[in-house]
Amino acid sequence: MKLSVLDQSPISKGEMANEALQHSIELARFTEELGYYRYWVAEHHSTNGLASSSPEILISQIAQATNTIRVG
Repeated sequence: MKLSVLDQSPISKGEMANEALQHSIELARFTEELGYYRYWVAEHHSTNGLASSSPEILISQIAQATNTIRVG
């Protein structure tokens, strides 16, 4: 079975958007270690509580931080 993650980069209470994006990168690394197949990044604009307004940039950061997981 191929497992995937869909990440919206939620901003936790008391957290800044850049911290939420860093958590997304850490989550991608962790899911790769667990053997997940794919890591999807959602795109949201002007949504309070979500940090991913430019998935292309986050995708490149995640791809740089991982080795085998597919990112999109």
